[in-house]
Amino acid sequence: MARGQLRIYLGAAPGVGKTYAMLAEGQRLRSLGADVVVGFVEPHGRRPTAAMADGLETIPRRTSAHRGAAFSEMDLDAVLARRPQVALVDELAHSNVPGARNSKRWQDVEELLDIGIDVVTTLNVQHLESLNDVVRQITGVRQRETLPDEVARRADQIELVDLPPEVLRRRMVHGDIYPPDRIESALTHYFRVGNLTALRELALLWLADRVEEGLQRYRAEHGISVPWETRERILVALSGGPEGETLIRRAARISARTPGTELLALHVVPEDGLTGVDPAVLNAQRTLLESLGGSYHQATGEEVADALLQFAEAENVTQIVLGASRRGRLASFLRAGAGERTVKRSGPIDVHIVTHEEAAGTAVPMLPRPSRGTGPRRYWTALAGAVVLLPVLTLLLTALRDHLGLAGDLVIYLLAVVGVALVGGLYPALFAAVAAALLADYYFTAPMHSLAIERADEIAALVVFIATAALVGTAAGSAAQRTHQAVRATAEAKALSRLATAMMRGQELPALVEQIRENFGLRAISLLERDPEASPVPRWYVVASAGERPPEKPYEADVESPVDDNLTLAARGKGLSTEDQRVLAACAAELGLVHDRGRIVGSGGATDALAAAERTRASLLLAAGRDLRAPLHTAEEALQRLRRRRAGEPVPEEARLLDAARAAVHRAAQLVTDLDDLSRLHAGALDLYLRPVDLNEALGAALDDLGPGGHSIVLRLPDQLPDVIADAALLTRALTALGADALRHSPPDRPPVFTAEARGDRLVIQVKDGTHGPGPEPGKAVTRASGTRGDSLALRLSRDLAEAMNGALETTIEDGGTAFSVALTLPSAAPGGGVTFGHAG
Repeated sequence: MARGQLRIYLGAAPGVGKTYAMLAEGQRLRSLGADVVVGFVEPHGRRPTAAMADGLETIPRRTSAHRGAAFSEMDLDAVLARRPQVALVDELAHSNVPGARNSKRWQDVEELLDIGIDVVTTLNVQHLESLNDVVRQITGVRQRETLPDEVARRADQIELVDLPPEVLRRRMVHGDIYPPDRIESALTHYFRVGNLTALRELALLWLADRVEEGLQRYRAEHGISVPWETRERILVALSGGPEGETLIRRAARISARTPGTELLALHVVPEDGLTGVDPAVLNAQRTLLESLGGSYHQATGEEVADALLQFAEAENVTQIVLGASRRGRLASFLRAGAGERTVKRSGPIDVHIVTHEEAAGTAVPMLPRPSRGTGPRRYWTALAGAVVLLPVLTLLLTALRDHLGLAGDLVIYLLAVVGVALVGGLYPALFAAVAAALLADYYFTAPMHSLAIERADEIAALVVFIATAALVGTAAGSAAQRTHQAVRATAEAKALSRLATAMMRGQELPALVEQIRENFGLRAISLLERDPEASPVPRWYVVASAGERPPEKPYEADVESPVDDNLTLAARGKGLSTEDQRVLAACAAELGLVHDRGRIVGSGGATDALAAAERTRASLLLAAGRDLRAPLHTAEEALQRLRRRRAGEPVPEEARLLDAARAAVHRAAQLVTDLDDLSRLHAGALDLYLRPVDLNEALGAALDDLGPGGHSIVLRLPDQLPDVIADAALLTRALTALGADALRHSPPDRPPVFTAEARGDRLVIQVKDGTHGPGPEPGKAVTRASGTRGDSLALRLSRDLAEAMNGALETTIEDGGTAFSVALTLPSAAPGGGVTFGHAG
């Protein structure tokens, strides 16, 4: 059965029209004859959105009860039984009511897709898991409902529903998004122009990255290597010379002219490893590049131009920045430089040649290099053999001049050329062919001992001879190349197979690194990890190493193969060929997987250990609380009886001491209760029953729990206050803890003050201890509490209880650290407020 297709309407903020666009698409599909049903749509009271759903079949919602409240959700079983072609499901990141089959709506959507139902849905960018922290920094609001990015990445189509911030705010003012009582709060907080602009940019950039991934996948599937200029990517070619910094800065200036441009740099290491590059210079250039936002890469190649263009095609580079040649005129005449060869073969890629102080220097002319199939040893052996063999062969043929004609001499010379070609490939064969033709002309054609030729047939014989020798040399070189490729492929397969086998056997990273070192014949090798927090100078750590004096930083290595931005494989030893470099990159990727797996296993073990320790601590606290509660209760009752017996006796000092002892015992019992409640809350054993609660009743109950000290608390509450959505018992418990903490830190003549006010859909309860207000009277000293108030057990218990009830608790220190206040924020039961398991969108 074919899997259904997922289409997402993505928006930057609530109110941009995602649900409306989804319903409009449903109407369009229905008009084309598709079987469309509404699985779940939340119009949020917006009349145009609700009107767009007219005529569409709607699956009735399923009602679920949770903690005394009724909530309506999508009836997944009904949609599955109805089995339409297309289902419209709003709010993909929504959290289902606890107790549902799936905890998230996207999991419901996955079930629909699995049986072949196409789904059209909506999503706000702030609910993407990868952007959660960024959105919190921008808006100051933590999104509790998040969607794994991978779910959105798998969508077959993502369409952006976009509105400019000014238009969105205008819709808000007109009441098209939120009810009137929430408009002012939204405009001054979440819906500020800066917030909306930043969220809009996040949505555009995230969607652009998804489009880029699709484009790269399409180019790879269709074998398209020609760069497509969908995004500017500028590549700097670094030779390791002093001109590198000039090129980097020039490329950075070009990149800065177009927003969204990527800056890359590539250093090509010759395959023979013979390079005079100073590692310190190259590292300084790399540091400069990374400080300007670029990324450094390294490759090995026989030809710099070839490696540069191969990398550019693989990375879809649109511009290349090269330094002007440092080669002299003679060297440039004998052989074109890397810059000139890059320009000629760059195709659609723009190439910038940047002048610098080191341009037009002197350099040694480069001779033709051996091909990959023959190698340096066979190449030079063939040339040396031609130099020795041809003169010796000429002496023998001179002695046999009377018995052989020119045709016989050329056949023997051809045999020698074929032998040279088989050993050294094309270039030695051409050299041997030309040399043999000149020797035959000089010694065996009339006039003798002259390069002049009198007969036309002898000219034709020499031309055919040279052409035949060139063809044979080319064929021999191609055969050697294919043989070399076959050997390389076999070696690569064996190396990767051995590494995979070692990984399956569970070998540790050091053993795997040593195996890679042996496979490639390197002196030393290290797996390095960069500290992402170290800036601007990168700091590297050795994860695993093998060999003598392994490199501790990437620029200390002769060969480097990056795994990702923070992990790289660095090695010392001989230079590697392009094929070896590719295999090393594959091995480095495997090491990266092993490293990540080890880190996950290690963190899992640490998490298990912490969880076990936490369970042990909670058990000990609960046991200690049970053991202490009875003795403390007995001590409190004994002190109370003794106080009543001494009530009529005129011994005020003893009475005061008894009251103090009783208060201390009561405080200890309260601490035990707090610890018990905190442990149960963290263990998930504290039940919640959220419902509308009258704040006045909760405060009255809290004052009763505080006992005689509660009469010293001042309440300043407005006449009309909405109820709060909370658990009555837990709210009373939190208010009691806050009141007791404030009383303990307030001077006797200035009691703490409780105030409350409604702010939009939230109710804020503020507790100010007696350290606020005017200073003490002359001659009176006020003792300030020492220690960190924000870390007290009462405040921690109150904060955890508030968060369990979908609220928050914040502390404020004023007047140089002497005045302390606490703000407890909870959802209100006013119109537009309340607890929801969804989100506005």
